[in-house]
Order: sequence, then structure tokens, then C-alpha cells
Amino acid sequence: MVRGTWCVGIVVAVACQARAGNGSAAREFNGPTAFSYVQQQMAFGPRIPNTPGHDKMGDWLAAQLRQRADTLIVQAFTQRTSKGVTLQLRNFFARFRPQATDRVLFVAHWDTRPKADKSANLGQQQLPVPGANDGASGVAVLLGIADALKARAPTIGVDLLFVDGEDFGDFNDSTETLLGARYFAKHLPPGYTPLFAVLFDMVGDKDLQFLQEGFSMSKAPEVVQRVWQVADQLGFAQVFAPRAGEALTDDHVPLQQAGIHAIDVIDFTFPYHHTTEDTIDKVSAQSLQIVGDVAVALVRQ
Repeated sequence: MVRGTWCVGIVVAVACQARAGNGSAAREFNGPTAFSYVQQQMAFGPRIPNTPGHDKMGDWLAAQLRQRADTLIVQAFTQRTSKGVTLQLRNFFARFRPQATDRVLFVAHWDTRPKADKSANLGQQQLPVPGANDGASGVAVLLGIADALKARAPTIGVDLLFVDGEDFGDFNDSTETLLGARYFAKHLPPGYTPLFAVLFDMVGDKDLQFLQEGFSMSKAPEVVQRVWQVADQLGFAQVFAPRAGEALTDDHVPLQQAGIHAIDVIDFTFPYHHTTEDTIDKVSAQSLQIVGDVAVALVRQ
């Protein structure tokens, strides 16, 4: 990722429910378990398309989702790069209550970046990004949500989308980034119109704070309001700061272009972004717990 109306009554109602259910939301999502999902992803090594680590990670993720979701759709596709390399990519679309009309979509990317272009050391810039926060944290949150929904089915439909190829290319040349989100946006299920979508990207860092991302505010301010109000009711106002942040090119943008009211929950102040220092010691179970509590509260209507 790079810089780059909802009914008020519903917002208030959901916020009130979140306040009343603070304890249950915290119990449903398990931060330490989510952290273990980060550890399992890191054991595969870098999850770069066309590498063994990527293949193993994808197979593991599919197996986890088949154990939890009511339905799993695998979108396998290829992308030919400007250098003539054909990338083998997969999106995973896990659905709970797939027949329900009212739906919420949560998104994370599961790949990692091939080169640590922001590392201060020039030699390290050719090394892969480990992707503990930028990649694994978002996946861990979505898997933790899946655990909660498996244990107690939602009353609405919930979809978890794990997109591939987000971080592959040069963000100054957008044709080779956000590949999975672009593919999904062009191949939506027939009539797919979720109430809203939330992208979780870089959500596990120990010093966590989310600002209100610019494209989210311009395209789906009602969804930003909803998420931030629920977070406030759960006691996380210091983490979900009600202040304007940068506009970022991330996986929510192709979804917005497809007509989905999507926002980006991202801590772009993470100092190890696109460096070799994006390692598991920078991630905490407590941060994952906060994000997971908010996400679960959003669907417990």
C-alpha cells in the first residue's frame, strides 16, 4: 500500500450493542490464538508468489478456512508481469451464512513483498520482507474472526477475503500491485452487494494507532464512522483515533471502484514498513485482540 450515507440510527444502534456486549466480544476473539497464526505464517518464510513458501502458505490457509467457513471459494488466476514472469496467484473467499442477503466483507492480503525497498541498508533492499505485520497480522485477525464465527454463527452473512499479490510490484506503477483485489473486483459473485467492507492491513504492531484513511473518508465516510464508533464504545478510542490520515493506495481502492463501500483500517506509521525488520517481535497479541474485538462487534447485530 502507498499514500496515495450510512443511516445514523443504525450506527448508534450497533454502537450501543457493542457497548452492551463488550465482554462477550472480547471473549469471542482470542488474541493469543491470533498471534499463533502469525507465528505459523512466519514459519513458511516469505510468502512471495511463485515460491515454495507462498505455495505452502496458500495450502495451509485453504485448509484452515475449510475447517471453519460454511463455503470456501478459491479464485486461482495468473498475472504476467512486465518482465515476462507468469505469477500463480490465489484468492480465498470464505463465507459464513452464504445465503444471507445482508452481508459484511472483511479483507486482508496474505502475500509478502519480494524486496525490502525501504530498508536503510542498500544491500538489504534486495532481500524479501518477512511480513509479520504487513501481511500476517491481517490474516491472523481474519482467522480469529473465523474461529469466533465457527463457534457462534452470525445472524448476518459474513465474508472473509484473503487476497494475493497485493505487495508484489512497484506502487509507482500500479499495474503490478493489488493484484488479488483487482481480480476479485472484476469477478464478483453475481449480485454481490455487501453492506460494507473493511480491509485490515498492518494491524498487529505493538505501538498501534489507526487514523481515518483518506480514500475511506472520501468514498465511505459512513463506514468509517461506524467502525470508529464501535471501537470507541469498546474503549479503544486511543487506538482508533478520530483524526484524518493519509490517502493510501491499498486493496480497498479496487473494491471502491467496483461500487463496494470499503474502508482501510491500517497503521501506516509502522516504522518497519517494507523493510527486513518487519519481524514477529514487532507484533503483539494485545494489538490483534483490539482489532479482533472491533471486527467481531461489527457483525454481532
